[in-house]
Amino acid sequence: MASEQLQTIIQTLRSRRTSGQDLDIIAARTAFEGVTSFFPTPDDVTCEKVDADGVPGEWISAPGADPETVVYYLHGGAYSVGSVNSHRQLIANISRATGARAFAIDYRLAPENPFPAAIEDATKAYRWLLNRGIDPARVVLAGDSAGGGLAAATLLSLRDAGDPLPAAAVLISPWTDMEGLGESMKTKADVDPMIAPDTLGEGASAYLGGADPRNPLASPIHADLSGLPPMLIQVGGSEVLLDDSTRLAAKAEADGVDVTLEVWDEMIHVWHFFAVMLPEGQQAIDRIAEFLRQHVPAIARAT
Repeated sequence: MASEQLQTIIQTLRSRRTSGQDLDIIAARTAFEGVTSFFPTPDDVTCEKVDADGVPGEWISAPGADPETVVYYLHGGAYSVGSVNSHRQLIANISRATGARAFAIDYRLAPENPFPAAIEDATKAYRWLLNRGIDPARVVLAGDSAGGGLAAATLLSLRDAGDPLPAAAVLISPWTDMEGLGESMKTKADVDPMIAPDTLGEGASAYLGGADPRNPLASPIHADLSGLPPMLIQVGGSEVLLDDSTRLAAKAEADGVDVTLEVWDEMIHVWHFFAVMLPEGQQAIDRIAEFLRQHVPAIARAT
């Protein structure tokens, strides 16, 4: 049974949920950034802004984090809102759990910078990491929501370009289907307190900017996923995006990828975000660390 804290969070989210027509993009970004007042960065975490070959980035390190082992994190926000700032506490919590230094970027956002701008930034920043001498065998690529879909697309882009791939990937509630054809878009619409299907459709249109929604780099469920590294996919059982994860996992398994799918009963979209108040959020982050210890030797040594 889910914790009592989850119900409080769900009630709060329902009271604040708006449709995409209620806020212009600037107001939506401002509102999203406002969450940082509720989830401040822990005082013992070190943050350092960097220029990753023209892409704004930031190192985020919990005490004792191994500087040579990196969780490269791509934030969510429907490709149009969100930032390193909005996700810094979540990223810091992952750094603490894994014993690795985290790296995050502010990739360009839609609609001003539609597909494939975010992928271009994500791949450029990954190459910047490797050019600084970071061993890809010590890198994990992770992301949530749109950032989870972007992480998958980044892996595909790097693979197709012949770049060395990271040791593993972690996708949290990933958005992987720009058409929104998963059955859960209907069956979970009444229980998902965060995302409305019509809002996702608007976000997809803004991100695509006229591009084919079935382009594998926009919707990784249509990609050949062969050759990708071991992958953990975590998704909540109460998400409209549930089937974006289950279908991606099925496709990955069919393509020979070592994929682990975890559907967390009753959990909401990116529940990890609420780890400071939600026990299941911290449990999911701890599970990420456990998965990475099993698949990335450098993480095992760091913890």
